[in-house]
Amino acid sequence: MAADRSTESQEPSSAQIISALAEVSDLCATSPHIEESLPALVKLVASRLKIERCIVTLLERSTGELVINAAYGMSDAEKKRGRYAIGEGITGRVVRSGRGEIIPVVSEESSFLARVSRQTDEQPVAHAFICIPLKAANEVIGTLSALSVTPKDHGLLQRHSRFLGIVASLIAGPLRAERLSGDSEQRPVASAVLSPSNIVGRSKAMELVYDLIAQVSASDTTVLLQGESGVGKELVAHAIHERSGRQKGPFVKLNCAALPASMLESELFGHEKGAFTGALQRRKGRFELADKGTIFLDEIGDISAATQISLLRVLQEKEFERVGGSQTLRIDARVITATNRDLAEITNNGNFREDLFYRLNVFPIQIPPLRERQADILLLADFFVEKYASAMGRTVRRLSTSAIDMLIAYHWPGNVRELENCIERAVLISDSAVIQGNHLPPSLQTGEASGTTPGSLKSSLAAVEKELLLDALKTSRGNMASAARQLGISERIMGLRVKKYDIDTHRFNKPI
Repeated sequence: MAADRSTESQEPSSAQIISALAEVSDLCATSPHIEESLPALVKLVASRLKIERCIVTLLERSTGELVINAAYGMSDAEKKRGRYAIGEGITGRVVRSGRGEIIPVVSEESSFLARVSRQTDEQPVAHAFICIPLKAANEVIGTLSALSVTPKDHGLLQRHSRFLGIVASLIAGPLRAERLSGDSEQRPVASAVLSPSNIVGRSKAMELVYDLIAQVSASDTTVLLQGESGVGKELVAHAIHERSGRQKGPFVKLNCAALPASMLESELFGHEKGAFTGALQRRKGRFELADKGTIFLDEIGDISAATQISLLRVLQEKEFERVGGSQTLRIDARVITATNRDLAEITNNGNFREDLFYRLNVFPIQIPPLRERQADILLLADFFVEKYASAMGRTVRRLSTSAIDMLIAYHWPGNVRELENCIERAVLISDSAVIQGNHLPPSLQTGEASGTTPGSLKSSLAAVEKELLLDALKTSRGNMASAARQLGISERIMGLRVKKYDIDTHRFNKPI
């Protein structure tokens, strides 16, 4: 195949494009079974766009894999090799994100897997790859993609992408309805397929979060993210921004608890030169920097009463003044806030303005702690193993069975952040390709793995009781009467317990 095709021979005219769309529409309207018509569809698209290959991949629910359903310009053997996990390669990435991609030169793109490329001794040819999601009713059920020789004409690639996008929108709805009405095994995976590319998780708890992200992203509604520290509230905020119409605008973030109240107003709204000691020049605040984009305010429950009033005005009027200034500035920024506190409770207690709470709580999203999404623990652990092994140049490939058991058994009070730190440490100290149980922090070690299996309940309680007695005696400098009062027991019982555990009270009389 010649590598020097001219742009004119590749590019169809506007009339041809319109005619091709009409043919695709007719094919969809007249086909009793759209899935059976996909081979004819990809052939039609390929011939009208004058491209080498056109491919439809669909998601198999039973395996969770993307497989090639129909393809033009590809042998049966090549089709069989075309299987992708969600998030794998360009195709898997498009399914996960729900957004199309254009790769001008696939040989320069490390994510392009080339599983269906022909092995040839001919001179390599510059190919472009366009991949469009098949999306209907907030579900991605597959992709429509094209591979073509290109002279790096970005305008041509954009026009091809728009054409494929229209075709994808024509077939996605009927295709989804047909698959839903058929065998339940062929039904597409629902909202997990639409999981944002920056979040790892397939549990039911996270599917609910993904559904809420999909519902709110397209609007400018104020969002309140709630959840324990370390669950990934910032990642959810960024996912909402990336899926919104503001994705090309800035994403500005600020931890409100990290600054004292006197500095927070300046960070949020900026200041004029000379507004306070050290204000040597005018400075823009985070709201001003977030214009036409999104501002994410973490730990919103910790802001002062004065800042609450200023923030309420911004939410209501979309305007503010810099600290020390008189000029009123207007901004167009979407506000996403987050807190690990119960904002409704602190509002009821009078520590947070009720009117501001209602302004922030328009669309609340509760992000589950890691202990409530155990199905995601291994997915996250594998992701972090790959991430830190690559960053540190290590050959770590997997977790051992003992390490997996320990990860699953642990309660994760620090949530995803704690898991990430544990895996980073394990990758760092591992001396082989496998992370063993002893590579995990002591807090995750089980008694069996660490050789510290507890004794009987009686001996365990006795150890705790002795520890309490020693601590009380130390505090009272060996005064048994005072120690007894601290523990809420009589002096007689105190004496009996001291005798039982053979405690020398005189050693606590020594001056500190």
